[in-house]
Amino acid sequence: MNRTLTRWLLAVSLSLNIGIIGAVVFRQALPWVPPAAAPAPHLNLPDDLQLSAEQRQRWQQLEPAFLRDLAANWSEIRRHREALVRAIFAAAPQRADIDAEQARIAALQDAQQQRVITQLLAEREVLNAKQRARLMELLLGRYAQEATEEELLHRD
Repeated sequence: MNRTLTRWLLAVSLSLNIGIIGAVVFRQALPWVPPAAAPAPHLNLPDDLQLSAEQRQRWQQLEPAFLRDLAANWSEIRRHREALVRAIFAAAPQRADIDAEQARIAALQDAQQQRVITQLLAEREVLNAKQRARLMELLLGRYAQEATEEELLHRD
């Protein structure tokens, strides 16, 4: 596999991971439903984690700015993904254009990953040990069942 394709696949994988974290932690995306599977039940993290009133208040203070930044970043990533696909399928693809879009996506994904890490660390401080273990379990469980959109597109 050539280096650019490998980097592009890594970027797609990273974006998926970030998306999963955002969806699970902040209830902003619908869970992926495998074919012929029942939809996952809606998860209300404050309830599932059994947050106290004080913890809920702190949790709610952490969310708005993060969710706003996350949505803006996803919008930018989406815009550059569209540009990348258009560049790849242009009548005469230009490798420089493809590489430039890939680099922009990678930079946006890196910034988003840092936002998610910062947010999870802040939320970690709100939770007790049992709650942290539960949140980690939820996140890891989602990773185990997710597939990328590209994988789904190429399945029979």
